[in-house]
Amino acid sequence: MAKKITKNMTFREAMKVSQMSGLIFLKYGMHCIGCAMANEESIEDGAKAHGLGDEEITKMIKEINEKIAKSNKKPTETKK
Repeated sequence: MAKKITKNMTFREAMKVSQMSGLIFLKYGMHCIGCAMANEESIEDGAKAHGLGDEEITKMIKEINEKIAKSNKKPTETKK
């Protein structure tokens, strides 16, 4: 099972789990993946600095983890 992204991870840690997380960060207006703070700042702190509230942060983290889970699913075999 793949590691889940949490709001307490740094942006760098999240990107190590899945680069797809960067696309979701961009969707939420957070271009932190190239920022020097990405190595040290938590996703939650960065999101709040960009004006996201707790509900938006929770939604973003959920979306990232759903995308990761979906990408890790193996396609089901079709019956012949």
